[in-house]
Amino acid sequence: MKEFYKFDKNEKEDLCSKLTPIAKISPYTNYEEFAAKIKETVESGLVPDFFVDLCKKIHEDRINGKHIHVLKNCPVDEVIPDLDLDNPVQDKYNLKKTYLGEAFLGTFACLLNSPLFSYASRNNGDFFTDVICINRFRGKRTGFTDGDLIYHNDRTSHPVQADYITLLGLRCPEDDLVYTDYIDGKDIIGYLTEEEIEILSQKWFYTAVDDLTREKVKDWDKSREHAVINGEKVWFQDTLTKPIEGAPEKAYRALLALRDAMTKAPKHRHRLEVGDLLVFPNQYGLHNRERIEINNPEESAKRWLLKTYTFENPEVADEFSDYWYEGKYGCVTDGR
Repeated sequence: MKEFYKFDKNEKEDLCSKLTPIAKISPYTNYEEFAAKIKETVESGLVPDFFVDLCKKIHEDRINGKHIHVLKNCPVDEVIPDLDLDNPVQDKYNLKKTYLGEAFLGTFACLLNSPLFSYASRNNGDFFTDVICINRFRGKRTGFTDGDLIYHNDRTSHPVQADYITLLGLRCPEDDLVYTDYIDGKDIIGYLTEEEIEILSQKWFYTAVDDLTREKVKDWDKSREHAVINGEKVWFQDTLTKPIEGAPEKAYRALLALRDAMTKAPKHRHRLEVGDLLVFPNQYGLHNRERIEINNPEESAKRWLLKTYTFENPEVADEFSDYWYEGKYGCVTDGR
């Protein structure tokens, strides 16, 4: 995927210097101070104009229907620790001492007026999570596997879903070809008949939870009944979204037609490199992970992307305030 913008050497250095005071605060142990420092930095005009203008252009693009953007040569920490894949989250807490990538992602979200949110049952409720292999999930149905990922929305089984997902490359092995693929929902729907769209718009479907969620919340195995198509949105996880018990036969046929449409629809592919930011809509399309060539499986398993979930705007966030965990703004309870 072609980049929307690449920071030059001077721009990156300028941006890093302005974000360094934020990067000294851990968003994992003191998120409130970290978030307040981002807000102060933005409101005081310390963020370089070129980055402010860039975020304005991205916001305008979103209004005009362009939702995918790639930025290159973005700020990331100089020292990226080699994490223990038995428990990479705890190892990150122990080893990561600066938070420049987190400061960059947080400032990016703030400038877009797109509030961050997290899930209380994921990574201890952290607002910055990691796409990295966890050894016990190798070969499993979760983003923390070492293998390919099915086409999906993140957290289809959950009633609170991100409007946008942002990924930042921290550790990306140069010898392996691993791509993040995206299919736009409009392109999928364009290959469906009106009757198939009408059937898929009914609440005749459910989505099973992924293996990490099943581990964290023992008695939660599937979503509530939901539609697969809601206007221009597509809520679907391949192999996990199925018709509910008692659904009419036409629901099964329509779901097969959706899979056919996914195959026919054009794909957007990007190979994340260190310092790449990839942001795309979570509900207006489907994404996956595709491993094209893996020359060193153990090094590939250490591929580490920093990820954030965001709402489209504060008004959308407020619609889900009943889900705030223990009243903490943006930290969402489980989906039962």
